[in-house]
Amino acid sequence: MNSRNIFRFCLILSITFWLGAVADVPAQSIFGPGKSQEVSEVDGIPVLIKHLPNWEQVRESARLATTNDELKAVIGDRPALTVIDISGGTEAAIANYEVGTFVIIEFMTPQAATYANDIYRRHVTEFPQQPPVVYRRVGNYSVFVFDANDSAAAAALIDQVKYEKSVQWLGEDPFYQQRLERYVAVMSRDVALSTLVWAGAIGGSAILIGIVIGFLFFRFREKTRLARTAYSDAGGLTRLNLDDLSEAGTPEN
Repeated sequence: MNSRNIFRFCLILSITFWLGAVADVPAQSIFGPGKSQEVSEVDGIPVLIKHLPNWEQVRESARLATTNDELKAVIGDRPALTVIDISGGTEAAIANYEVGTFVIIEFMTPQAATYANDIYRRHVTEFPQQPPVVYRRVGNYSVFVFDANDSAAAAALIDQVKYEKSVQWLGEDPFYQQRLERYVAVMSRDVALSTLVWAGAIGGSAILIGIVIGFLFFRFREKTRLARTAYSDAGGLTRLNLDDLSEAGTPEN
């Protein structure tokens, strides 16, 4: 093998190695230092990033964080998040919108999401945030809008967040009794309404049919009466002329 072939071989090997190294770089690295546990198989983008409202329009500013330090490095020191622990698989997606800084924190279990929601609301009640932070829980997501210049617009932005995963409790569902009571109440209401509707429909139909039959019977009797040539109050019997009345109704001489 001459020197030219050796050079070509080394060049091809170098290019192959470089392309392999580039291909091994996770796509989510452009969204921050954290590595998402759930990445799209189509384009390698973290799924949580795609749950941001209009994520394609803010993908340049979107970031992913898997620890409190990473989140703090992106959005700064936020007292509202000091009580929320981002670890053990919890992820946060951050993006900048015109209305403010948007943050979605996804918890691994409903229990963790419930605990974070309760402790955050308790913290906000004891220590009100200035300026106020627009917050809402959506499924296993805790959604925040910081530095919101319009609370209504921030709430409308949160409305676009949809939690599309099936929630399964590892133990006993704490909301089972509430859902059962709601189901019984809704079912009872529907049965009562259906009964009233059917009773009203049957009663109305009976009245309408009675009116129609009565009207037809009346018309039939009226037509029969008009068809008669003579009328006798004696039911058609021959009346004896005991009063000597003429046909005009005057006594005969």
